[in-house]
Amino acid sequence: MKAIVIEKTEAGTSTALKDFPQSELMEGDVTVRVSHSTLNYKDGLAVTGKAPVVRRFPMIAGIDFAGIVEQSDHPEFKPGDAVILNGWGLGETHLGGYAEMARVKGDWLVRLPEGMTPAQAMAIGTAGYTAMLCVMALEQHGLTPDQGPVVVTGAAGGVGSVAIALLARAGWEVIASTGRVSEADYLKGLGATSVIDREELSQKPRPLGKERWIAGVDSVGSTTLANVLSMTRYGGAVAACGLAGGMDLPSSVAPFILRGVALLGVDSVMCPIARRRAAWTRLAHDLDAGALEAMATTIGLDEVIDRAPDIVAGKIRGRVIVTI
Repeated sequence: MKAIVIEKTEAGTSTALKDFPQSELMEGDVTVRVSHSTLNYKDGLAVTGKAPVVRRFPMIAGIDFAGIVEQSDHPEFKPGDAVILNGWGLGETHLGGYAEMARVKGDWLVRLPEGMTPAQAMAIGTAGYTAMLCVMALEQHGLTPDQGPVVVTGAAGGVGSVAIALLARAGWEVIASTGRVSEADYLKGLGATSVIDREELSQKPRPLGKERWIAGVDSVGSTTLANVLSMTRYGGAVAACGLAGGMDLPSSVAPFILRGVALLGVDSVMCPIARRRAAWTRLAHDLDAGALEAMATTIGLDEVIDRAPDIVAGKIRGRVIVTI
């Protein structure tokens, strides 16, 4: 089968599209014929070797996929079922989705929601599913659109694009923060009310700044997240799901103690299956199909290696579907 394979070398790693023996797929009780995957930021890091994402070698890259079950020993799935997989170490410790076939644990799979195509599912992909988890976290915290605006950082990226579309459709006033202000029309087309340059959130953060929003969805981390927290209104919350800007947090306890702000950590990789199913059900109903189409582009498996450096460099808008 064709697959994008990452191998260990003396200089680091090498990545190539090559033939991979199907017999060497890892243990699992469900075998899936993969039809689509996506290009996520973590995929870009793995394919380019810019960060130690891969934990075993050789590794088939790709942290998610959609496809059709070919063989199953799992009680919940049978041949012909359409399924989605996000995370669970796919493309890191378990052979991933950039391949024609995958063998995985059935407990990791989510059924493709009714009315959603595999291509649409991967237009959403791990980035969009993570955005939905962020929205759910803010809702669970009790925040509603009538309490004030929400800021979305990394707005033109995958998580940001889907988060804007979801929040805008739910009635939020969305402030989009991006380093690509040339994408303002695109972001407003998704539903952003206003667009700010990321430089506003890149300065050395104060313990407390002017209160600007009641909620936030942050995929950047580091100084950006610290500034978002310092400008969050009393009783607000920020859902943090990414660290493209770094793992550090140059903040203080001031926003948490003096304004009662909450920092909500959102993990998509090991998220429990019930919450995954809830997120995908919400995505099928809450995400506008037109907005999804506007943010998605499609490439073939043979284009992934060339496009990976672009997503790491922040040059890709929205979501990238990979047809297998």
